[in-house]
Amino acid sequence: MKAGLIRFATERPRTVYALIGALVLLTAALIPNIQIDTDPENMLPADDPARVFHNQVKSDFALYDSIVVGAVAEQGIFNPDSLASLHQLTNAILKLDGVVQADLMALSTSDNITQESPGTIRFEYLMREAPQTQAASDAIGDAVARLPMLDNTLVSGDGKAAAIYVPLQDKDDSYAVAERIRALIAEQAPKDTYYLTGLPVAENQFGHEMFVQMAISAPLAGAMIFALMWFFFRSLPLVVAPMLVAMATVIATMGTLIGMGYTVHIMSSMIAIFLMPIAVVDSVHIMSDFTDRYRAGKDPKAVIREVMGDLFNPMLFTSVTSAVGFYSLMLTPIPPVQIFGAFVGSGILLAFLVSILLVPAYVVRMKPATLDAMQARLHGQGQGGLLARILPKVGRGGVRLAKPIVVVAIAALAFSAVGIGKIQINDNPVRWFKADHEIRVADKALNHHFAGTYDAYLVLTDTRALATDAEAQALGAQLATALPGDNQAASLLQAGLAGDTQQLATLLSRLDDAAFDAQEATQLAAIDTAMATLEALAERSRRFLDPAVLSWITGLQEDLEASGLVGKSNALTDIVQTVNRELHSGEDADFRLPDSAAGVAQTLLQFQSSHRPQDLWHFVTRDYRQSLLWLQLTSGDNQHMNLVIDRVDAYLAAHPLPADLKADWAGKAYINVIWQDAMVSGMLESLLSAFVVIFIMMSLLFRSPLYGLVAMLPLSLTIAFIYGLVGWLGKDYDMPIAVLSALALGLSVDFAIHFLERTRALHRQTGDVRQTLALMFEEPARAISRNAIVIALGFTPLLLAPLVPYITVGVLMASIMAVSATVTLLLLPAALTLLARWALPARPNAHQGGSHAEVRA
Repeated sequence: MKAGLIRFATERPRTVYALIGALVLLTAALIPNIQIDTDPENMLPADDPARVFHNQVKSDFALYDSIVVGAVAEQGIFNPDSLASLHQLTNAILKLDGVVQADLMALSTSDNITQESPGTIRFEYLMREAPQTQAASDAIGDAVARLPMLDNTLVSGDGKAAAIYVPLQDKDDSYAVAERIRALIAEQAPKDTYYLTGLPVAENQFGHEMFVQMAISAPLAGAMIFALMWFFFRSLPLVVAPMLVAMATVIATMGTLIGMGYTVHIMSSMIAIFLMPIAVVDSVHIMSDFTDRYRAGKDPKAVIREVMGDLFNPMLFTSVTSAVGFYSLMLTPIPPVQIFGAFVGSGILLAFLVSILLVPAYVVRMKPATLDAMQARLHGQGQGGLLARILPKVGRGGVRLAKPIVVVAIAALAFSAVGIGKIQINDNPVRWFKADHEIRVADKALNHHFAGTYDAYLVLTDTRALATDAEAQALGAQLATALPGDNQAASLLQAGLAGDTQQLATLLSRLDDAAFDAQEATQLAAIDTAMATLEALAERSRRFLDPAVLSWITGLQEDLEASGLVGKSNALTDIVQTVNRELHSGEDADFRLPDSAAGVAQTLLQFQSSHRPQDLWHFVTRDYRQSLLWLQLTSGDNQHMNLVIDRVDAYLAAHPLPADLKADWAGKAYINVIWQDAMVSGMLESLLSAFVVIFIMMSLLFRSPLYGLVAMLPLSLTIAFIYGLVGWLGKDYDMPIAVLSALALGLSVDFAIHFLERTRALHRQTGDVRQTLALMFEEPARAISRNAIVIALGFTPLLLAPLVPYITVGVLMASIMAVSATVTLLLLPAALTLLARWALPARPNAHQGGSHAEVRA
């Protein structure tokens, strides 16, 4: 196969151009169908239990993803001008498409709850019209302070800020809605400072900027790589070849991904950036060896065939092992990471195929004059320039200082191990933006003033059966008599007892209708008994009318508030206590829970006379078998959420849940914790699997477990050092850092394979370890160094990106290249020197002495 591919590339270059051109054109035509996805929920599979429950909670409690619009007035928000601007903006937002108008929370849409007379409640809008006087403004502030559902949620505790919660019909519309709100604010030009925050707007803002960044960063990186390769090879026509390889690989891979219907997530948006350096690696090796061997007058076709013959196997194995590193990401339980790994791995193999076809085809069609000019420039610069002068010294140092180098490597490994132990797993979509980005500025400002703009929900569920088996059988018999001929009665009863209490209400309605038509005393008696039983079951099911249960919730709220971890909690208890206060004296002494379930039911019945009765169903289901606590957090970091979870767990251990209740978590802050945990365990599993597979492949490639172990040294030390440094520097272990382990693994083993394969080939000819390593630090070491420099410096444009994940990739790619190349060029010769008896035994009959060219000849 090797000889056939090389012959095809050099004998039929036009056919190679046509095939690769057709591939690029076909896949490029699919790119306009791109769909962007930045929803962190999609980091989990659609059937993940935590995600399914989260979405079920949103449905059951009519919860929506919201944009938080905040107005900050340093002199205090309760003044006529500030409140007038807020009122005007609220009215304008209510008219926007995509906004759930009934659930928008603002001062002008919320009720003030006061006592009209003992036993009578008045519900009136807090701010139906903007106040005209300071006294009227102060009155609104006083009213908000008495409403726990609004205080520090709609108005900050310091009185300097007010918020509008804008619920979205579809969170995918958040960017468009946010842009329209920004336009409204600009048009209104209020004197106060307005901010927009919330996870939906952060996620979609990232999606918009990610799309722009994709269009900027990849070309800039390509331009930098092109410039660096020209610097090394001094031939513009020659360096066009690897750039064509990179472009063809990126376009074909991204076009295929989009054409197969996959959305471009934050992970897959980086495929182009990852593939760009990897795609030129083989080309740089080919070009480096070709320019080193070619001399004026030689046949370029013969030279390139010789180069490809020597490099084909190491390039094949480096491509396969690099692909394995990325394919291992498919073992993670995170769909976007699986897609990323699959397409980068496939892109690497495609880059290998394009490289071995396109670069030779390109070289054989270059004009002899161009090749001769290139040869004159390169070989007239002291045989390779600065690298040619430095690398032989590095090689001699690796041999002479073998033991100290190994000792330093062991010390670096220990240093790294300690650093890895310091790593903190943490992510937050808002932190995907730089500190001075408007999203980060808004997040910091509003979470400074308010109880928190991040949501988590603790959902309490009554797990009791509505009836015993005996009660269910007796009720079934009663219904058979009460509703003769009603074929649906049994199924309605079964569904009702299973938890769908609406079906029990349907049965009650049917029984009530049947009572008017019943003629026989037996049927009437059965109807009365069945209705009484169903009403008793319905009453028994309303667990969250029980004052004892609500009292337990209040205790948890007080503990969370005392912890300092939760800015504020909102629950059914707040509604009940507020209404109860106004039903009695209106004084703080009556801000308490009623003594009976009937008293609780009375407060909730009163609340349903307000202008926002639907707010009740955000905290309890209509059958009163589920309730939730809405926790407001000032940080979206999953470390923060973990502390809240631990605090709740500690409270549950000290104060067990009332009998037959269970507690579960939902909300975006909790979903972040789940996928972060899945990512860490999945990445660890994929990394260990890849290590094992690559070790086996290295042992098979070199037909030696010893060489397999030596080949693993650069990637092992590189990954350990990079992640150890992450721990020592206190950088959070987030998604981009996690997946870069695959890049470190792939490129580090690439350098090791080339180094060891070329070393063995040279040693078969020289038979002497020192001479072999001396020759290794000529062209082969230059090729490795050029690759490392091209990739490391080629991605410095990413450091200018406004998005932190792209900056992280740029910094770590440069670090990985520097560390892996250094380890390869220092540790491998040191290790081979110390293991020479087994790894590079003396061969007395081998050719001794001579130049590199002579040895190769």
